[in-house]
Amino acid sequence: MKTTLIKPAEVKRNWWIIDAEDKTLGRLAEVIARLLMGKHKVDYTPYADCGDYVIVINAEKVKLSSDKAENKKYFHYSGYPGGLKEYTFDRVIKKHPDFPIREAVKGMIPKNRLKYRMMKRLKIYPKEEHPHNSQNPLPYKEEE
Repeated sequence: MKTTLIKPAEVKRNWWIIDAEDKTLGRLAEVIARLLMGKHKVDYTPYADCGDYVIVINAEKVKLSSDKAENKKYFHYSGYPGGLKEYTFDRVIKKHPDFPIREAVKGMIPKNRLKYRMMKRLKIYPKEEHPHNSQNPLPYKEEE
């Protein structure tokens, strides 16, 4: 049996559309990270960028389990003394609905040079509308 390794020129990329409405943030981020890395494909190669494009709609309607919406904190440090700022999930999702999903996915992708290429293929929109209709994205169905 021969192991097949894909070359970057041979990669075929699909477009996937995921509706984030009433989905849990962590479980949604795991699905998105798997699609961006290409682990769902038969010819997955760890050192090659063989993932797909992912469109996430309704990002502002993503939810967290239990009381994490009030307790989950995001931190930003300016580099100056006393420059640590913290924001709750509720405050962040109102101002930047794409930020929690982007941060969760970024934490689940391997920390190497391919990470930036993979993250460029992630498109997140707060509402139902998106400008990628011409790519004919496939709706993602969860396996249950």
